[in-house]
Amino acid sequence: MIIIYYKYYLGVIAVKKRIVYIIYFILACSLLGCNAYNAGKNDISKDKKITEEINKTSGGAKKKIALVMKTLTNPFFIDMEKGARRAEKELGINLIVKTGAQETSIGQQISIVEELINLKVDAIVIAPGSSTELIPVLKKAQDAKIQIVNVDDKLNTGFCEKIGLKDVPLVSVDNEEAAYQSAKYISNLISSPTEAAILEGIRTAANSENRKNGALRAFKENKNITVTAVETANWKIDEAFKITSRIIKKNPKIGAIFCANDMMALGASEYVHSIGRKDIKIAGFDALEEVKKEIEKGNIMVTVDQQAELQGYTGVKYALRLIKGESVPNKTIIPIRLIDKKKIKE
Repeated sequence: MIIIYYKYYLGVIAVKKRIVYIIYFILACSLLGCNAYNAGKNDISKDKKITEEINKTSGGAKKKIALVMKTLTNPFFIDMEKGARRAEKELGINLIVKTGAQETSIGQQISIVEELINLKVDAIVIAPGSSTELIPVLKKAQDAKIQIVNVDDKLNTGFCEKIGLKDVPLVSVDNEEAAYQSAKYISNLISSPTEAAILEGIRTAANSENRKNGALRAFKENKNITVTAVETANWKIDEAFKITSRIIKKNPKIGAIFCANDMMALGASEYVHSIGRKDIKIAGFDALEEVKKEIEKGNIMVTVDQQAELQGYTGVKYALRLIKGESVPNKTIIPIRLIDKKKIKE
């Protein structure tokens, strides 16, 4: 009995010792934790001071510039983003890229600008889906001291003045002249009486209207050409396929089609060649890689390279200059290049 009790007593002592050790360990960890926490606070405080000093010497945190485009389903805008990203890297800014789901998603673009106002970005570089509908929300952004740069499709000057949106620089191409050159290229290939069609983009977009006018001017100069159809395919490949089908069924003598962008040119070409009409001359606008392949095959005659990368790069560059209080040109016209089979082979 004594032996059993002794063992029990030793066991109790051992348990008590373990409890004491555990208590000591917890206290020690608590003290270390407090010291670590305080040290962390001190480090954070030091880091904050260092950051503040860096900001003083470097002009503050990176400027936030947003690039708002119509969509990324069109490779043209993928190229535009590439140029903007190059500017981001070179200029040391924070680029935010936002797009609508489709080129017709005007309401979505308006919501994006509202979001950017709430984010308090420093500037917005925008390729508007509509030349008029984005103006009120852009005026709101400008009132919030956000700099605005207009790329690609030109905002309506008269409506800007009416709403009070002022001093917005434009970076784009001469859409009417570029379309004229593209349509003129296929017009020069026609020497006998022929009907022609024009596929427009969104009709509220200035670049769509300008490209239509340029093509009309080119076709009018050839006495053998009669324009019998001018319809919108809203910049879309699938709509262009359907519209081209309808136009040709109604006007079987169509021998030339000008498309206001390359996505529509691809749709038109797909339909034309599905019915074996190798005689129809198609002109595009944007110089997409897929269209260049079609040009090499002889399915499309020509397209326009409007240097989307350079537009994106220049737009972001101008935005930063405006943020810094510097002046920029009111209008910058990016030179275009016609791309045909010969140019591709060079």
